[in-house]
Amino acid sequence: MASWLPAYLIHGDDHDRVAERRSRLKASAEAEVGAEGIEQLSGDAATPAEVGAALSAMTLGMGRRFVLVEGVERWKDADLAATVVPALLALDRETTTVAFVAMEDKKLTAPKALVDAIAKIGGTAVHEQALKARDLPRWAMGQAARLGLDLDGAAAQALVGHVGERRVRLERELEKLALEHGVGARISTADVEGAVADGAERQVWDLVDAIVAGDRQTAVTAYLALRGQGESLPRLTGMLQSRMRTALEISRRLDAGEDRGQISKSVRMAPWMLDRRITEARDIGTPTLSLAVDRIARLELAARGDSTLDADTEAIRAIGAITTRR
Repeated sequence: MASWLPAYLIHGDDHDRVAERRSRLKASAEAEVGAEGIEQLSGDAATPAEVGAALSAMTLGMGRRFVLVEGVERWKDADLAATVVPALLALDRETTTVAFVAMEDKKLTAPKALVDAIAKIGGTAVHEQALKARDLPRWAMGQAARLGLDLDGAAAQALVGHVGERRVRLERELEKLALEHGVGARISTADVEGAVADGAERQVWDLVDAIVAGDRQTAVTAYLALRGQGESLPRLTGMLQSRMRTALEISRRLDAGEDRGQISKSVRMAPWMLDRRITEARDIGTPTLSLAVDRIARLELAARGDSTLDADTEAIRAIGAITTRR
């Protein structure tokens, strides 16, 4: 049987990790009392007044009582003094556990009065803060070390590049690597690429292929699906820019009169892939490829927040421009 604290607060702007911690805590409680033994309060049932009344109410149940409260990021400190705070201070710590969940953003945060009351009765708060993209490789190296893996900087960069910026997905991939390679293993870039080149990876290349082929409808549908599942815009633009720059280089060399043999001496790729890239370059042409490289460069700026437009809006506009064949 788990050892429970009287109160927990799970909060932060990394909503994936907040949701995962909430799910784990709930699963542990359900293992002890069953799904029907969890009192869940959300929406209109999760106002400070309603929660204060629920925590103060007597129950006839046997064993520990579990209460899960969601949406506390909407609460105000002034509303807690006569409701939730006194209910928490009077909580029977031996028989009751309450967990508060706050999905925070720039405007909504868990109230300080709640944080202080939880600490006062011996509870704990876990803050899941979203990391900037540039900090994720170092974070991944630390997570790998905790799993007994030696993940170097280049491999960590590759992992973030392939998987995206969602830490929950990065953790799952690291756990898979730990299971496959074992404690103490040194994980290389090749190990990372071999492990994560799955269906999601193929979906990314399907997007790139559709854009290169000028299939606007398929490209937009694929883009929205990938973004919906958490794929990183910098990763998508990086892969697309690499493909377009290679095609542009080949197209310019074809325009200059070079043949396949001359191009193959400096463009390092499998023969079948080079043939495909040459065909693409001929079909698209240098003017359209030049436009594509320019639009993707602007999209990369938008992905870093250097645009007045929403990055996804900018991406869809760029896809439209690139897939227009003149």
